[in-house]
Amino acid sequence: MADNYDDEMDAEQTAAVDYTTEAIAGHDQGRAYLIVLSGPRIGEMLEVTNGLTIGRASEAGFPVDDEGVSRIHIRLNVGGGGSVSVTDMGSRNGMYVNGLRVEVSDLHDGDKILIGTTTILKFSYADKIDEAYQQQMYNSALRDSLTGLYNRRYFLDQLEAELSYARRHQTPLSLVMIDIDHFKTINDSYGHPIGDRVLAAFARLLRDAVRTEDLTARYGGEEFVLVCRGLPQSIAEMVADRLRLMVESTPLVPAPQEIKITISAGVASAPHPRIAAPQDLIKAADDALYEAKRLGRNRVCVASMEQGE
Repeated sequence: MADNYDDEMDAEQTAAVDYTTEAIAGHDQGRAYLIVLSGPRIGEMLEVTNGLTIGRASEAGFPVDDEGVSRIHIRLNVGGGGSVSVTDMGSRNGMYVNGLRVEVSDLHDGDKILIGTTTILKFSYADKIDEAYQQQMYNSALRDSLTGLYNRRYFLDQLEAELSYARRHQTPLSLVMIDIDHFKTINDSYGHPIGDRVLAAFARLLRDAVRTEDLTARYGGEEFVLVCRGLPQSIAEMVADRLRLMVESTPLVPAPQEIKITISAGVASAPHPRIAAPQDLIKAADDALYEAKRLGRNRVCVASMEQGE
């Protein structure tokens, strides 16, 4: 009996090994991807298609707002059998593959491509499961788990890139800092689960109320931020006030526990003689928010020339 049992186990193990080997042998190398390891778009994953271009220009297939990246910096080409090569398109600062400066290079799984001053791309073959996992990791690292908005870390990284972009292109950039009024009272009156529902509902309303190119993030607690590319302070103030009125008239938790809230907001914009760095813009908007709360809440204030002097 023991011998028969051992024979059966050996046969099952052999079959399992054969099945695994067959599955591996029949599994192709997957599709080609680039993963941003560092730089303004860290964590993002994009599928490589024939002719994909990467550069600072808005018309690039994958725009990267890195000061050292040329308008069209590199181009990727897909050959027979799924092979991929990368070509430097005459960039100012060159292209480095695994630390070596090259003009053209065939890519292999795990290769790292440096373009510009901070942007490193990892080349990899991946299947659907790998892609889903990478996307999950990206979302976990850069998004707030409760609201689904970007988190503070991502906001701070992007604000620096947006401010650089605004300076380079001589376009305005506005920051709106938003605080939910008397949020502690909601938690005390209804409990933290209801408070969480209010935060999540406000985040959805905020995301739906702004342009796709605007950046929305949870700054911390009941504070949120809105970054408006290309909008001067006067227009950003109008956007913030429209949002304020929308929130004031919209129940964020439906009946029977219908809850309405109000928000206060502070707006600051660049270019401004006092704004040389992202923290300057944040402080100016935060000072304006503090003024809105001091004046009674449920209002929008803008940063003045005198604030912070």
